[in-house]
Amino acid sequence: MKLTSEKLPKNPLQTSQTAEKSFQRKKEKTDQYGHADLMEIALQLLKERIQKGDSLAYFLRGQLYFEEGWYAEALKQFEDIKEKDHQAIYQLGVMHYDGLGTTANAEKGVEFMMKILDSPCPKTRHLKFAAAFNLGRAYYEGKGVKQSDADAERLWLFAADNGNPKASVKAQSILGLYYSTKEPKELEKAFHWHSEACGNGNLESQGALGLMYLYGQGTRQDTAAALQCLREAAGRGNVYAQGHLVEYYYKMKFFTKCVTFSKRIADYDEVYDIPMIAQVTDCLPEFISRGMAMASFYYARCLQLGLGITKDEATARHYYSKACHLNPVLAEELHCLVIRQRI
Repeated sequence: MKLTSEKLPKNPLQTSQTAEKSFQRKKEKTDQYGHADLMEIALQLLKERIQKGDSLAYFLRGQLYFEEGWYAEALKQFEDIKEKDHQAIYQLGVMHYDGLGTTANAEKGVEFMMKILDSPCPKTRHLKFAAAFNLGRAYYEGKGVKQSDADAERLWLFAADNGNPKASVKAQSILGLYYSTKEPKELEKAFHWHSEACGNGNLESQGALGLMYLYGQGTRQDTAAALQCLREAAGRGNVYAQGHLVEYYYKMKFFTKCVTFSKRIADYDEVYDIPMIAQVTDCLPEFISRGMAMASFYYARCLQLGLGITKDEATARHYYSKACHLNPVLAEELHCLVIRQRI
């Protein structure tokens, strides 16, 4: 399970009239401008705020660089203000751990996150849960620290804070995944944490809950609840939930619906790449690729057998190949089901 860093949490105490608010007002008056023009306006406004002594504007300029993917510029900005801005320290931890704008250095990333977690300063309060999640990730992956599932679990439980919606909802969701994949599995705990995360708006956990209801894992089997979760998650962009809906439609012999839905999902790579989908949805790339591979395989099967669509074995081979490329393990599992005449 390859994890991603927690995004910078919003500061609930940040109420000053910053360049961010000024930019929003200006943006409302300049909707006819393109993105590059708006960026130029934003940077000019931030420069003016910096010249007037607005210390927060330094960080906002770095954050703007970060969100635009200008990581080298963001890294320099955050380095310049790290002694007086805790949010800059947090972002430096993320950037060094993930290798954004610099060579990946997990030890340095862990060091920055520890500074946030151990700081007595009240200004770090909104960052502590996210920092704990990232440190848990480091222990889980064994990067920058000695690998320890026990320490990862401890830090994620702290970050999840008993389901607090203002804590790390990402930690709540990851705990659901952790308990459903560790040996031995603890599916009741997995269901509990996915329920907490889903209730707090987490898209990945909403799809996971659908599957747990569908197969009766950690809870009683409930097809109606499963379909509700899967459809809502799919509608919000959860590709793994979309792939499982394709599988459900195929098994229920709703072939026309299966074909239409699976074709659209299988062709996502013609418009988007998996990292982009992961960034937008905050779902793990591993499960995005599984959802796309599942859709590709079932679309190929429909084409091969002429179910809900005109039979086309050449195109079927193309989508079988795509499924293998996206997720070889899943494609092999589905192929075995075909051999056993289960699909």
